[in-house]
Amino acid sequence: VQLQASGGGTVQAGGSLRLSCAASGRTISNYSVGWFRQAPGKEREFVAARTWSGYSLYYADSVNGRFTISKDDNAKNIIYLQMNSLKPEDTAVYFCAAREDLIAARLRWGADYWGQGTLVTVSS
Repeated sequence: VQLQASGGGTVQAGGSLRLSCAASGRTISNYSVGWFRQAPGKEREFVAARTWSGYSLYYADSVNGRFTISKDDNAKNIIYLQMNSLKPEDTAVYFCAAREDLIAARLRWGADYWGQGTLVTVSS
């Protein structure tokens, strides 16, 4: 599975951004796909995940209620991360990831595939 992340940028606190992750190479209907992030000087942390069907969704407490992970209804194999009410502490490199697992929460244990990162900077 190849993962291509895009959509990062700079936004003021309270603003919004939408990240995209395009998956290719295999049928990902049996995968959970989601996002991790890594802030400067910190370890990589899980953000959000969903199964392709949407049956299983999971969010980190730090983003629950502000971020939404969704699937493109028209284009194949694209996952979005809509980030609202952004805070300076959301500043990080965001990575798209996939795990062959139908329980989305288990993506936080580790991914089978990683995309390249996309930088999100939230200014105060």
